[in-house]
Amino acid sequence: MKKILIVDDEPIMLKVMERILSDHYEIICCSSGKEAIELFDSEKPDMVLSDLRMPEMDGYELHCHLREKSDVPFIFMTADESDESERRGFDIGAADYIRKPANASVLLRRIGNVLNSVERIQDLKEAASLDSLTQLLNRGAAQQAITELCQKGPGVLLLLDLDSFKLINDIHGHAIGDRVLVRFAQLLKEAVGSSGLAGRLGGDEFIVYLKDDEDEMSLRDKTKFLNEHLYASAVEYMGEDMGIPLGVSVGAVFVHESGGNFSELCKKADEALYTVKNNGKHGIAFYGKAKASDRADKNGLSKMRQILEERNPEAGAMLLDFDRFQCVYRFLLRLGQKHQSRTQFLCFTLPTDLSREIVEQFRNMLQTMLKRSDCILQNGQFQFFVLLTDAGEDEGRWIQERLHEKWAELSPACPDFSCDMEYTVDRF
Repeated sequence: MKKILIVDDEPIMLKVMERILSDHYEIICCSSGKEAIELFDSEKPDMVLSDLRMPEMDGYELHCHLREKSDVPFIFMTADESDESERRGFDIGAADYIRKPANASVLLRRIGNVLNSVERIQDLKEAASLDSLTQLLNRGAAQQAITELCQKGPGVLLLLDLDSFKLINDIHGHAIGDRVLVRFAQLLKEAVGSSGLAGRLGGDEFIVYLKDDEDEMSLRDKTKFLNEHLYASAVEYMGEDMGIPLGVSVGAVFVHESGGNFSELCKKADEALYTVKNNGKHGIAFYGKAKASDRADKNGLSKMRQILEERNPEAGAMLLDFDRFQCVYRFLLRLGQKHQSRTQFLCFTLPTDLSREIVEQFRNMLQTMLKRSDCILQNGQFQFFVLLTDAGEDEGRWIQERLHEKWAELSPACPDFSCDMEYTVDRF
């Protein structure tokens, strides 16, 4: 129930107004501007209904005092019939102006109209400040809110980036990618709780501010929670064999150590995030608190090998996104220019009327058929590029023939599949 603060120095008028409104709203009554200011802070009303002519502090002065605290709608009541007083009331920002004695039904309708308008405006403001997909604060709203929080006291600013997210869009499509983003936003809200603030900066990048939280162990636990539950949800959406090392990397900076400037805090959090990205991902780093093992030293080779090596190597070819595939291609091309590398470059194009499930079956079959030293790029939904390393003269042709045989074996399970694959091969 909405709450209305009624201010009038006439006891009879207070009783009349309370009787009219009490069936529809929660009513707080007071008889002076000074009392109204005190009650306003403790009761937090949704509207103020104030007499215009009162001793000591009139309605105009009361409105000015309360406007400094809040933009709660303010309605003036008065027996003054002059146009000047009404004009002045609207000039200083009154939501409405009601002359005494007020008709009960008219009063209820006008109060209801004002409150409904305020609610609609608030809904529009909230909608404009939210990211449409995740329902977190959007970039602009998050920056504005966190900028204010950073200047009010201790806390921690976090920048979060999803690891290997692009592979999900490339392989499984944007619908699944959006589903993962929505799920991550839900997990983020759960980890942050009611005392924190979370926003989406764009793509797979997020920002969080936790007020009065400077417990490193707690932040590590939150990061672990996000990684474990995000990966579990991804497996639920894409299957146990999705083969994508999805996770989240977090860069953290404590406000009391780095000052309250939002831009500077973001730069420092980004530096910490870079540290995580270059030390295995799926974790958190704190600005200015890198471990000795994270710094360059004489034993850096073994550390770097741990970072570069695959965590859970699987059988079959490596499935890469475009940027990684391009790096491998360029390296092999350079190698082939100086040495005979025996590398083959293949392209398979499937019919565009196949279902996503059948295309996934084709990709899985291709991946398991190739060597662990080979690489695959899925370009869109229906095209696959393959790099065969240390390939024999007819290896590409042999792979195509084996794929046709495999599909023939599975034809009862996928009757709508056609083997009209276009196939090209280029040799380095």
